[in-house]
Amino acid sequence: MTAVPTAPATGRPRTVRWLLRVHRPALYAWTVLVVGVAGALLWLWGPLTDAAAAAWHEYDAGCTRSGPCRYDQDAILRYKDVYQYTTAAVLAVPFLAAAWAGAALTGRELETGTARLAWTQGVSPLRWLTSRLAVPAVLVTAGAGLLGMLHQAAWSAGDGRIDTAKPWEDVPTFYAGGPLIAGLALTGLVLGALVGLLLGRSLLALCASALAMAALWTGVHMTLPHLWPVSTSVSGLRGFPSYSGIKIEEGVVTSSGAHLPASSCLSDSNPACRALNDQRDAVGFYIDYHPYSHRWPLQLASTGALLALTAVLAALAFWLVRRRTTGAPVRGKAAAVGAAV
Repeated sequence: MTAVPTAPATGRPRTVRWLLRVHRPALYAWTVLVVGVAGALLWLWGPLTDAAAAAWHEYDAGCTRSGPCRYDQDAILRYKDVYQYTTAAVLAVPFLAAAWAGAALTGRELETGTARLAWTQGVSPLRWLTSRLAVPAVLVTAGAGLLGMLHQAAWSAGDGRIDTAKPWEDVPTFYAGGPLIAGLALTGLVLGALVGLLLGRSLLALCASALAMAALWTGVHMTLPHLWPVSTSVSGLRGFPSYSGIKIEEGVVTSSGAHLPASSCLSDSNPACRALNDQRDAVGFYIDYHPYSHRWPLQLASTGALLALTAVLAALAFWLVRRRTTGAPVRGKAAAVGAAV
């Protein structure tokens, strides 16, 4: 008597189990990466920050006056090294996600014919792509989000306590801390999967996905300052206004209140600059910038924009799969397999 397989055996649970089995090495590597970097960030957040802060306190208290200068220089250097290495590891996550998705998640399966084989076993192309995107998306977003929040906590613990701590507007520090890195990783995953579908070659898709991720990040960096209204600092002609944060634009203010681009003269201290400022009808200088209070709005606004882009890329991937498989005899083969059973 021939046993008839039940519905769950050919449904979504079987697809997910098969996906996890095929990509088990990548799952193990991702787990090791997240656990390792998270452990290093926790170490940085607690003992390393405390030791480095104590060393800087010793330095400020004993090395600013005459006499022997004793402080724990190794603690300061250890904090600096671990901070740099963990920041680089967190920033690499979107590139790793994009390259893996392009090479292994879709590119290799199209190249070897595994995808079409799955489509003949009762798994529709759209369900196949859904499982390929949904499970890694959850794992990548959760892992990258955890690392981003831990990095932000580690940076906050040293801010104001360690003299050489990076400012919040430092580019690697800004992107590594907060939800933005999770948005970049998720978008990189879907972008890589789309590149793999387009190229159908694992090695070529790996390289193209990494390059596409670099182009995407460049676009995000150029667009991000304009996603939230800027603050403006204005001064007279004797000196440029002071500010702290991400500078967007600077220039001169005319008597009518108009803002003109900056010239080579950033003060009114010499006759040549006074003549140029009089010619431009300048009465002061201005700087448009984002202060620290804009950090989280910028993080959230850019993450939201990335989620919208991710949805567009996912829709393109589904459209591409549907277009390539429409009219293909996949369902007929699946029906023949079911009849044989």
